Amino acid sequence: MEWIERHWVDVLGWGGSVLLVYSLLQSRVLRLRWLNLAACVLLVVFNARLGVWPMVAMNLALSAINLWFIVQLSRARHDEASFTVLEVGADDAYLAHVLSVHRTDIARFQPDFTDDRLAGADCFLVQRADETVGVVVLRREGDEARVVLDYVTPRYRDFSPGEFVWRRSSLLRETGVRRVVTNPAMVQPYYERLGFRRAGEAWVLELAA
Repeated sequence: MEWIERHWVDVLGWGGSVLLVYSLLQSRVLRLRWLNLAACVLLVVFNARLGVWPMVAMNLALSAINLWFIVQLSRARHDEASFTVLEVGADDAYLAHVLSVHRTDIARFQPDFTDDRLAGADCFLVQRADETVGVVVLRREGDEARVVLDYVTPRYRDFSPGEFVWRRSSLLRETGVRRVVTNPAMVQPYYERLGFRRAGEAWVLELAA
């Protein structure tokens, strides 16, 4: 602690530099912006303490840019206009491509998912413009839909694109689904903040008629 007190300016500079590099390693776009903002703030203080004003100006500008993107991304998280839900066939070629590209990552969060579980299921792609940000696969049993797969790509993992299938899209209600039951095998489920209730090892959402 005494060394840090004597050399706090160096610690600040190194800390900001390490955090800046670490932020660029993030695949999650919102987390990248927050970490990059924190690094820029540290470097503003560091360079101001040393009187390196061009670097102060640059990091202030980068801080403003990061803040702008954070605001825009935060607004888009729950903006229905920012995401589109497309229903596709279980044998859709593009769906197969997305699942193949992300197969290893999917296995981390839903280790029980295999391609043969697509047969007879309802499949949805969640899009942001022309970029696929999520895949939802459901199997209907009467008015109940059981979640086979609910996957979000790493870049949008700070978002909840599945919410546009569960609560904001009329796709499920129009097909007569009144109840959604999640997959108990899913790792790190996010459903509580979307209004699901706990039911044993799964989560349940009742859809309004």
